Amino acid sequence: MTIFGTRPEAVKMAPVVLALRQSAEFEPVVVVTAQHREMLDQVTRLFGIAPHRDLDIMLPEQSLVDITTRALGGLYAVLEEVRPAMVLVQGDAHTTFVGALAAFYHRIPIGHVEAGLRTYDKYQPFPEEMNRRMTSVLTDLHFAATPKAKRNLLREGISEKTIVVTGNTVIDALQIVKDLSGVPPVPGVPGLNGRRMLLVTTHRRENWGDPMREIYLGLVDLLERFTDVELVFSVHPNPAVRRVVTEVLRGHPRAHLIEPPEYGPWVQLMKQAYLILTDSGGIQEEATALGRPALVLRAVTERPEGVEAGTLRLVGTDRRRIVEEGARLLTDPAAYAAMARSRNPYGDGRAAERILQALRYYFGRSSSPPDEFAG
Repeated sequence: MTIFGTRPEAVKMAPVVLALRQSAEFEPVVVVTAQHREMLDQVTRLFGIAPHRDLDIMLPEQSLVDITTRALGGLYAVLEEVRPAMVLVQGDAHTTFVGALAAFYHRIPIGHVEAGLRTYDKYQPFPEEMNRRMTSVLTDLHFAATPKAKRNLLREGISEKTIVVTGNTVIDALQIVKDLSGVPPVPGVPGLNGRRMLLVTTHRRENWGDPMREIYLGLVDLLERFTDVELVFSVHPNPAVRRVVTEVLRGHPRAHLIEPPEYGPWVQLMKQAYLILTDSGGIQEEATALGRPALVLRAVTERPEGVEAGTLRLVGTDRRRIVEEGARLLTDPAAYAAMARSRNPYGDGRAAERILQALRYYFGRSSSPPDEFAG
């Protein structure tokens, strides 16, 4: 059984579901909690995945307590009925930990896709850092995306026999989608006509309030300084984000606030972007794979491989730092090229294949474990 509830989870689990579906040995049962209904449905349609169970737990401005209790109750009931051989969860959303907890209550083995990401600051990102750390304690089979993630798990006392380095499944998904033909344009995005696009997303809870305001004021500063720049901002549906975005950016003639696009058009936007600014996790990996420099609007990242490779730069939420780093990349071709040419340490497009082989080995269907992604 695979469980997910948000768009990033769905994107990263889609290649796994497709690989399981194509095998003759496993029958995937897809369960969604649908915290973010509109964005989740976009991805399941794109990859042709019809959920078997949809808990539909979404409430207006729901709290973490709402998500936890409603998801746990719904997933516990589904697992009691289906009794799968294993539950697969992905990443660090609430669905991840709650799905693992429900499986643990039923004594069902747990496989964690994208295991081992860490900042070792329990409030950065919040609540994702603790979601993934608590999930690791419950997990039986850890699918680490990178060698560094594996080392994190080993330092925590997790047996090496239970860890497989697979690469990140988001790279699999990106390779499926990035060259699709007939992808429609995104409403609200202007023709560039030689101008440069800054592509922006923000949603992290630890950035809500004043930190987000500082980010958006920095974006206004960049727009005022660089008249050849168009800002395209994919606005997260959470009202806590929308209120501040609207207050600071709406009305600027070169700030284009758009609804979150479907994943196919979103990938095309990333390919068109000159520079990406984000506090997202998965977009750090996608930007790196596409050769797009990205400024990470967070104090810490659980994906340091991109920072070390040179394609990501941590800038936090300080207005002055955002303007300084953004201006450097907009004015210094050599600095820009150095980031754009950095290697991709996150995957080779074979993560789902390795996960499938690891499951075959775990259940005694194969005598050979998968080869591992070297990073």
